[in-house]
Amino acid sequence: MKNDNIANPASDMKPSNPVTAPSSRRPNLSTATLFAKTQELLIEHQGELYCLRLTRNGKLILTK
Repeated sequence: MKNDNIANPASDMKPSNPVTAPSSRRPNLSTATLFAKTQELLIEHQGELYCLRLTRNGKLILTK
C-alpha cells in the first residue's frame, strides 16, 4: 500500500547553492608546477610542518 503523505527524502534534497565548476571553488595546482624543481615540498599547517614528496612512481606521500 502506497502512502502519499510520506516525503521522499531523495526528491526533497536540493542544494541550497548551485554546484559550480571546481576551478571557481578552490585553486587547482598542478604537480608538474609544484614539483618542477624539487621532489619535496614543505607545507605549514596550524604551526606544524608537513613534507609532501613525489616518489619515482609518481605517487604523493604526505608525512609529518
